Amino acid sequence: MQSNTRRKPADPIFTHEGARAAHITPLQQLRRSVLACLLWEHSFYESGQGIAERVKSLTREVVTRSGKGSAAVASLAVEARTQHHLRHVPLLLIRELARHGGGLVSSALNQTIQRADELAEFLAIYWADGRTPISKQVRKGLALAFRKFDAYQLAKYNRDKAITLRDVMFLVHPQPLDEAQAAVWAKLANNELEAPDTWEVALSAGADKRAAFTRLLLEDKLGYLALLRNLRNMDEAGVDPELIQRAILARKGAGNVLPFRYIAAVRAAPRFSMQLDAALKACIDGSPKLPGQTAVLVDVSGSMGEKLSAKSDLRRIDAAAALASVINGDSVRTFVFNTAAWELATYRGLAGVENIVRMCRGGTDLATGLALTNRVRYDRLIVITDEQSRTTATPQPCVPGVRHYLINVGVEKNGIGYGNLWTHLDGFSESILRWIAASEAEQEQEQEQEQEQERW
Repeated sequence: MQSNTRRKPADPIFTHEGARAAHITPLQQLRRSVLACLLWEHSFYESGQGIAERVKSLTREVVTRSGKGSAAVASLAVEARTQHHLRHVPLLLIRELARHGGGLVSSALNQTIQRADELAEFLAIYWADGRTPISKQVRKGLALAFRKFDAYQLAKYNRDKAITLRDVMFLVHPQPLDEAQAAVWAKLANNELEAPDTWEVALSAGADKRAAFTRLLLEDKLGYLALLRNLRNMDEAGVDPELIQRAILARKGAGNVLPFRYIAAVRAAPRFSMQLDAALKACIDGSPKLPGQTAVLVDVSGSMGEKLSAKSDLRRIDAAAALASVINGDSVRTFVFNTAAWELATYRGLAGVENIVRMCRGGTDLATGLALTNRVRYDRLIVITDEQSRTTATPQPCVPGVRHYLINVGVEKNGIGYGNLWTHLDGFSESILRWIAASEAEQEQEQEQEQEQERW
């Protein structure tokens, strides 16, 4: 038997539009399937169930093929929840890690669970294929996470579902931090927790809608996402518009709100467009500035018009446009492409969003977009796309000495934005932009240190 033989090249793979796609590692495949994934929701090309099954399969492959695979999956789950603000797919990752992994489960589960209802939601995912004993690591992770939540949070999310927070407590037996927490848990065990002071509870109890929302705003008890989702309700109920405007501009808790949420809010309540625009632009002020010339190229093809979820009016193009509109740079030029390409006037905030989304239609040809951007000078190119181009496997920017980023906002199996010239990123959180800035700053610092060493 000979070992010195030529390796057989991998069979070609393709995007859904027919372009030759890139072969990537299982971990890269898992990242692209996770970081823009609203679990069990259909995409333009694939079913939600199919995407979930791929996440399961890839998790198993990553964990079993590498000694560091468990750590990589655990890190990805925490990143998906804490940086990209995804809720369900991180729990699925940890469920599969528990099925195939080891001692990292408890720590990852504790870090991933950020809301009290996720304790019960995780067990619902854990038992999706039938009830089985809870592993020691899962029990430990749930017990640790249970201690994060106070009486208000437990009461708010102890809903009448198949698995309640009371059920979770009895199953994992968490140890209270102190006597006060033990007293709260005793009330939970006896179903005696006081009803939480939320807008849902107030309205279901028959409170006047105008009075209820006014009081919650004045007492600063309405979360920022709940504020954005209820703008129309509050306006129609006659809540003082100045009170609503102040709450929007205050942005308390806005750090966990994805940029595209402002788009949904302004479409539901255009009366508050000025304040919502200012709040969205504040995302720019809070992020580091990218120096030099930045070209952003946004995919406006038909598949980008796919809804993010069945119950949402928001689309991939909304997420992509919102991300493009909050890039903080010295100089930013905006381009879009489908089977043709154009440069658009660059606006920040909601004006930039609408300027991009109005172009959404047609097929996908990234090479055409790159042909246009390559005519201009830039220090970095940021492409935002679902990667389902119909031409070119590894598109070449053809601009030497600059940085090239491709942000994938889709979840499809195969993509094109890989190779030595591209830094591939997944998701639609502005944390991606912060990562780009931090990465470039670190590279600049390393180069300065090398130059200093050479001078010495």
